[in-house]
Amino acid sequence: MNNQPNQNKNQSKVIDTNVAEYYVYDFAGPALEGVYQLDLSYDQKTGHGAYMIRMDPGTITTKHVHTLREEYLILEGDIIESDGTVLGPGDYIIYEPGSEHNSRTENGCLVIGFDYPSPDQLKAKYNTEPED
Repeated sequence: MNNQPNQNKNQSKVIDTNVAEYYVYDFAGPALEGVYQLDLSYDQKTGHGAYMIRMDPGTITTKHVHTLREEYLILEGDIIESDGTVLGPGDYIIYEPGSEHNSRTENGCLVIGFDYPSPDQLKAKYNTEPED
C-alpha cells in the first residue's frame, strides 16, 4: 500500500489492486467464470495496456490468437500453457502477434499482463524505416 501523498494528481493514477473490483473475463469467447480481469491502463477499444488476471483453481482460458504482443508476469500460483510449459511466480512470458495459446491453472493464479503492438507492428504503422 502506498501511503505517500500523490504530488502529481493530474499526471498519475494510483490503483489499490488489493481492493479494486475485477470483472468476469470475456476475451475471445463467452465469459469465463473463475477468470477475472482488472484493467490497470488497459483500453478496451484499442486492446492496449496493462491488466491483472486472477484465475480460480481448475480454470482454463479460451484458445486465442494474438493480434498484438502479449506479455505477462506470474505473481502468484501456477499457469500451464497449452504447449505444456509450467509457469510459477516470477516467470515472465512473451507471446508475439500471430501466436496461439490458452492457459490453465491447477491451484489458481494472479498475473499482471501487458498487451501492445510489437516493434515490427510499430515500424509498419509509422514507417520508421529510413527512406532511400
